[in-house]
Amino acid sequence: MIRPRLLRRLRQDRGSYALETAVLAPVLIIILGLMIAFGRVTDAEGAVDSAAHAAARAASLERDAGTAQTAAQDAVNRSLDGDGVTCQTSSVAIDTSGYATDVGEAATVTATISCTATLSDIGVPGLPGAKTLTASWTSPIDTYRAR
Repeated sequence: MIRPRLLRRLRQDRGSYALETAVLAPVLIIILGLMIAFGRVTDAEGAVDSAAHAAARAASLERDAGTAQTAAQDAVNRSLDGDGVTCQTSSVAIDTSGYATDVGEAATVTATISCTATLSDIGVPGLPGAKTLTASWTSPIDTYRAR
């Protein structure tokens, strides 16, 4: 048999789970949204870094500065498309001044990639609408590229 005091106490707890859910659900949704945003930014940072590496390497294998620019841009497009990263805006800067150095000197090509990743579709209050990610990579020019 249930005691009257225990019965009264059980009746007082009615609706407390609904109230807890109403309070905690928005907090959990915001935490989930932040996790998605941080994951998206981390993936985009890795993809931009990989694209800069690919661009510098592709440019370093070319024979002259003109084709190096084109090869680097193509490498960036392939790399970002392969990683599934969609940039709102992107820019590619290739420093091919190393092609002007003498044959005996160490020459390098530097690729700098900038990509603006969209975060506005996540819908977490206080989260910026976009984040610009930049990566740079330097690769030595292949000494045997003229062969």
